[in-house]
Amino acid sequence: MKAVTPTQAKSLLAHGAVLIDVRDAGEHAREHIPDSRHMPLDVLEANGLPCAIGEIFIFYCRSGHRTMLHAEKIAACLRGEDGARIHILEGGLNAWKRAGFDVHRSTSQPIELQRQVHLSAGSLTLLGVTLGAFVHPGFYIIAAGVGAGLMLAGLTGFCGMARLLMKAPWNRRAAHTANE
Repeated sequence: MKAVTPTQAKSLLAHGAVLIDVRDAGEHAREHIPDSRHMPLDVLEANGLPCAIGEIFIFYCRSGHRTMLHAEKIAACLRGEDGARIHILEGGLNAWKRAGFDVHRSTSQPIELQRQVHLSAGSLTLLGVTLGAFVHPGFYIIAAGVGAGLMLAGLTGFCGMARLLMKAPWNRRAAHTANE
């Protein structure tokens, strides 16, 4: 797979290339490049992607890192004729925006769940430390609990805070909208 800059990608798109967004449904609903096809990595793996000789595909994610990391997996999902050309959008959606190209945004969608977890964990830790320092040392237990939860999530792959946040009304509404 060859990495292409946003400007090179734009030129390839003008000549019939197909742009494919490999991010999850929530990320795509929040923000994506107009006229790109949405095909998350798990869907791409399960269904493959039919292609023809000479067809050009450009895959992208938010930063380009995820796409680069899964480049071999993506290439293995192409079905049909050999000879399709596969590219990765260097820097992903972020680079596309920095280049000043058009992006479709939906302000009705919440930020990504992982970022919500980071914000919640950071806020609770800061709250626990602040209250522990200025009100009563017993409040340090909040920061310790968050730290223990993050360690557990890292060790087991289960994040209780993410599960809790998925049930928040703004995330349930967004999941429903993304599935329509």
